[in-house]
Amino acid sequence: MNFLTYTRLSLGVICSALLLNVLSCTKSENASPTPTDGVSSFDLIQQRILTPTCATSGCHSSDKDGTFAQHGLVLAAGVAYQNLVNIDPKNSEALADGLKRVKPFASLESLLYHKLNVAASHHSGKQYGNPMPLGGALLSDGQIEFVRRWIEAGAPKTGNVADSTLLNDKTVSPVNYEPLPAPAAGTGFQMGIATFDIQPNFERELFTRRLVGNTQDVYVNRYETKMRSGSHHFVAYDFRNKVALPTLNDIRDLRNPDNSLNLTTVITMSNHVYLAGSQAQYQDYTFPEGTALLIPAGASLDLNSHFVNKTSAVMKGEAQINLYTVDKSKVQRVVQTLDLGNTSLTIPANTRVTLSKSFTFNKARTILTLTSHMHKLGEKFVIKIKGGSRDGEVIYTSTDWEHPDIVTLKTPLALQKGEGLTSEITYNNTTSKTVNFGLTSEDEMGIIFGYYYEDQ
Repeated sequence: MNFLTYTRLSLGVICSALLLNVLSCTKSENASPTPTDGVSSFDLIQQRILTPTCATSGCHSSDKDGTFAQHGLVLAAGVAYQNLVNIDPKNSEALADGLKRVKPFASLESLLYHKLNVAASHHSGKQYGNPMPLGGALLSDGQIEFVRRWIEAGAPKTGNVADSTLLNDKTVSPVNYEPLPAPAAGTGFQMGIATFDIQPNFERELFTRRLVGNTQDVYVNRYETKMRSGSHHFVAYDFRNKVALPTLNDIRDLRNPDNSLNLTTVITMSNHVYLAGSQAQYQDYTFPEGTALLIPAGASLDLNSHFVNKTSAVMKGEAQINLYTVDKSKVQRVVQTLDLGNTSLTIPANTRVTLSKSFTFNKARTILTLTSHMHKLGEKFVIKIKGGSRDGEVIYTSTDWEHPDIVTLKTPLALQKGEGLTSEITYNNTTSKTVNFGLTSEDEMGIIFGYYYEDQ
């Protein structure tokens, strides 16, 4: 569910481990390009990086991949160049910052370079979703540098503009994880999931309910999240029903060791109400001045972490969230969580259907953030403005039912009394029975989550 930036994802999807034929070499910043028998720099990128790493089944190989709806990017030979160079990204934050998938002569304005380079320090801490390849072997320093030089040379389709020996450099700079420092005493609370194992070639998603640690009501006007490399998202959920809660501190895995769904965990997910989260490895979000979330005394949250391991070795997972508090006297408006569900769902067997429901507000509301929740039959979740001069305008779209986009609106959406939001959800029921709204994995849902405050 930045899960806030879960921005949906343009390049950062699960890719297979990198397969390379490598030779010993010493890279030199001033080395001249070496002959490659007429093979252009981009062709080398295609052959040595894109084809073995990303243009694989299930990732970026074709528009038939299951993940294509999320990223809209095919990196197979013959089409990769035209899909990359001077093309706008689907990632909403990268697009808002003026990036292209590849912007000639500007690697720092090219999403591809950001995705390949795990360390955020090279671009002032900016992160646009998960690095690539998610859960796979990291690219070598030389490979990343080769791509950077190709971009800085204008990202030509033909011609040799970068030192090809860089591609043979096997050096991978270590990425040491430094846990998020806890807030100073009296300024907030830290919650987290301690280090855990992700087995080789496995996706591990888990939940654990933890106490916030506040003995009285507190107001949160900022939060930070941080997680180890390989994480798809980290989300903190509140609960709709505060009585039926999972046991404190238990680790509840979404998948069993054989990769089947743990239905007991799935059912507890139906009680979730989104509170905070991110799909980037680091996120720092501050609410508008004068606004804050109210966290009741003795509150607990369900922490959800999802890691992908596409390597042959055990990988470590870990995540933290800091909730920073502010004195009540500085809070003019309390931020609340949108929880707008369509419970009148009827999806006939073997049918694709689009179902809509509008929600109007009896007070003026300002929307800050939007995300969505549907189950496995959901193909596309669209949110539109209802009423007013922008009636019918699409303000949110997600095509990933498991990991929907979490969109923070750069300009908060001010809705007047009588206006609201419409959910428009496309379901594809491939089963032989009618599916209705319900709490199990065999039922469906259609919920708009997000942040808002009411005008006084």
